[in-house]
Amino acid sequence: MHRAESQDNLLVKSYILLPLILSAFERDASIISSELRTPAPYLEVLRTAADAATADLRDVRTGMRARGLTVYEQQKLEVGVEAKYVCRGYHERMLLLDDVIAAQAAIRMRRYLGLDIPDPHSLKGGYRIK
Repeated sequence: MHRAESQDNLLVKSYILLPLILSAFERDASIISSELRTPAPYLEVLRTAADAATADLRDVRTGMRARGLTVYEQQKLEVGVEAKYVCRGYHERMLLLDDVIAAQAAIRMRRYLGLDIPDPHSLKGGYRIK
């Protein structure tokens, strides 16, 4: 049986996570713009972070094409997100649990926002997927 290489797995994981991060930035920007009196500086930070995430997603898609990876199905399950993909002709599947998605998304979002990345154990319970 063929197993995808670790670089392939990282690309597929990023392909799943980055759109979720972009959606979170958009949702947060909408809330900030409607709730704050002076939203402009906060929106600028979110826009810059979203632009960086969009550039990374573009790079991930380019990398996937170069490595012969195609995600052909994603579905939200009770426990997380399942992705089915083709890796150089072999069908593979990846399951990312909600807790893993939340932690990974929080780390990446903090990086995009220019914040320090705390100890991963301190992120427990502070982030969740909606």
